[in-house]
Amino acid sequence: MKLCRFEKDGHPRCGLYEAHRVLPIDDFAAIAGQKYIADAVRGGELERLFPIDSPRWHAMQDLYQELKEDASIASGLWLPRSSVNLLPPIARPNKLLLLAGNYAEHVSEQGDLVAERERTFPYVFLKPASTTLVGDQANVAIPIQSPDKIDHEVELAVIIGKTGRNIAASQALNYVAGYTVINDISDRSFKPNPNRQERPRDKHFDWSHGKWHDGFCPCGPNLTTCDEITNPQQLSLKLWVDNDLRQDGTTADQIFSVADVIEFISSWMTLEPGDIISTGTPSGVGNATGKFLKAGQKVEAEVVGIGRLTNYMS
Repeated sequence: MKLCRFEKDGHPRCGLYEAHRVLPIDDFAAIAGQKYIADAVRGGELERLFPIDSPRWHAMQDLYQELKEDASIASGLWLPRSSVNLLPPIARPNKLLLLAGNYAEHVSEQGDLVAERERTFPYVFLKPASTTLVGDQANVAIPIQSPDKIDHEVELAVIIGKTGRNIAASQALNYVAGYTVINDISDRSFKPNPNRQERPRDKHFDWSHGKWHDGFCPCGPNLTTCDEITNPQQLSLKLWVDNDLRQDGTTADQIFSVADVIEFISSWMTLEPGDIISTGTPSGVGNATGKFLKAGQKVEAEVVGIGRLTNYMS
C-alpha cells in the first residue's frame, strides 16, 4: 500500500498513491461505507491512522484490500497526479532524525576513516521538520547567505508507526509503518559571515547549521508500507541532477541497518508514531566530486520500490 498526502484546491488531503494518479481516501472510504476512515483522514494527516496496531490502521488495510479485489468501486474518484501537489507524507512529525556517515564508501569519499561497527555508534542529528520538509516537485531555494557548496544526499527514510522505547533490533521492523525517500540537502560550507573571527567550536556549529536551511529536506513522494518492502536492506538508491546520475548505491551497504538504528535511537529516546528517521546516503555526493547544486537544476532522488522524489533548485 502506498499512501500520500496532497493538496487540491488549497486543502491538504490523504490519498492512495500510484505513479500517475492519486485516490482521495476520504472520498473512497465514504463510497465504501467506511465513514470511520473518511473522518480520520479528512484533515489531511496520515498519522491519524496510527498507531499501526490500532483499529484505524487495520481498517485502512481492509479498505485497500477491497480496492485490490474490485477496482471498480473507486471508478471516477482517481485524480491525475498532475492535478495535485504532493506534500510530505507525514504532516507534523514530532521528530525528524537523520544519520551521518552510515555508508562506508560515503565516509571514505569524504576523507574520513570508516569506523568498525563494534567500536562506534550511529551519528544522529535533527532537522526542524516544520521548515525543512517539502514535498515532491517543490522548489528548494539556494540560500543567499551561503550559496556555493549546496549538496544532495539520497536516503531511505523510515516512518515509525507505534510508540517504542528500548526496542531490540530483532523487533524493530515491527514498529515501522513504512518507508519514504528523503534528499538530505546540505550546505557543506556554511559561512554567513566570511570575515568573522574563527572560534574553536565553529567547525561543529557550521556542520549542524548547514543542514537547517528552509526546504533542505525534500520528502516523498509517498509512504510505502512494510508489506511492500519486506527487507529494507536490499533497496537500490539513485540520484540524478539534470539527468546526470550522481549517486547509485544500495542499502545493503549500510554500516548500521534500519533495525540497528531503531534499536540505538530507542535506547535513549522514545520513538513515536509519525517520527521520521533518515538512514544516511551512499557515495557520490558533491562534496566528493566537486559538483554542487545550482539554481535551475532538477534533482531526482529514487529508492526503487518506493518512488522518485523530484525537486527544483531555485
